[in-house]
Amino acid sequence: MRSTWGRAIQYSLFGESHGPAIGITIHHLPAGFRPDLDKLKAAMARRKPGTGVYATKRSEKDEFEIVSGFYQEALTGAPLTALFRNEDTRSSDYESLKRFPRPSHADFSANEKYHGFNDPRGSGHFSGRLTAPLVFAGALAAQILESEHGIRILGHVAQVGDIFDAGIDEMASQVTQANQMALAQKEMPFFSDEAIEQAKTMLAKAHEEGDSVGGSIEIGVTGLPVGWGDPVFEGIESLLGQLLFSVPAVKAVEFGAGTAFAGMRGSKSNDPWRMEDDKVVSETNHSGGINGGITNGMPMRLKVTFRPASSIALTQQTVDLREHVNAELSVTGRHDPTIVVRAVPVVEAVTAIGLLEAKANAAELLGQFQKNK
Repeated sequence: MRSTWGRAIQYSLFGESHGPAIGITIHHLPAGFRPDLDKLKAAMARRKPGTGVYATKRSEKDEFEIVSGFYQEALTGAPLTALFRNEDTRSSDYESLKRFPRPSHADFSANEKYHGFNDPRGSGHFSGRLTAPLVFAGALAAQILESEHGIRILGHVAQVGDIFDAGIDEMASQVTQANQMALAQKEMPFFSDEAIEQAKTMLAKAHEEGDSVGGSIEIGVTGLPVGWGDPVFEGIESLLGQLLFSVPAVKAVEFGAGTAFAGMRGSKSNDPWRMEDDKVVSETNHSGGINGGITNGMPMRLKVTFRPASSIALTQQTVDLREHVNAELSVTGRHDPTIVVRAVPVVEAVTAIGLLEAKANAAELLGQFQKNK
């Protein structure tokens, strides 16, 4: 089982949902950087479930314990390891799932791949619980990006079920510190308070019916310089796409206009260039700040779509892996009626991780170029 990502900066996830702890080890972070621990704690707080019926009743503190790579308030350059203790586990809810796999869940595929030795409790290593250390790593990456380049990342729920939020405009003027703080204080991360009330009603109904709801998250990024990313395999879309699809339940990723390009003509989808204060900018931003896999200096925009959670209380068709017959399953336990509300800081985090990797790659290539001159 490989749970390591990155070349310039490497991230290794470990642990299972109902094991003693989960965590992450990060290699090659810059020595001497002083992270703001309060900001890291605030990022973790945003991932925690809310108090309404739209949130899981599992309550983990998400308090991190840094056990290496940090000394006298600064990164040492050694591998940084952060632990998250699991405290509110209820493993009995999952005892039947190795025998009766949940439809559209990893239960069956993981059982087959690992010959039945995988940990099924709380979905084990396939659980959304593993996004907690991802948020820690991404919040740290975001601090480095902001301190060195003024890069700012803002996400919000664009859609949940049939409820839509106001969008981040093309020039990403809404990607501000004020809006970051405002969204963090809201019951759900929508720009529109009306959308929040509508979503609460809709999700309460889905919960009552034992069902779940899908949705999408929109991300805006400002402050990106021109020239990060490479064509083909290490383009910005390639780097971020791999990370975004690593978030459980993500089924679609779009950059810029995304799927809307299918209904456009080139005369409308192209972004005309112009000069502004001796700087090249584009009139529109349908490309989402990326051309040929390389940042073009415009704000980056992307959207991520989540499927409805597969753990639902409604009776579903499945199979009995012991008896090899058809069966029925109604999932018990504590589950979110929607993933998307809690996933905003997760998507922001993996975006930051990908952009920090692109920054490190760009610095490495620049260093090689200067060495060869």
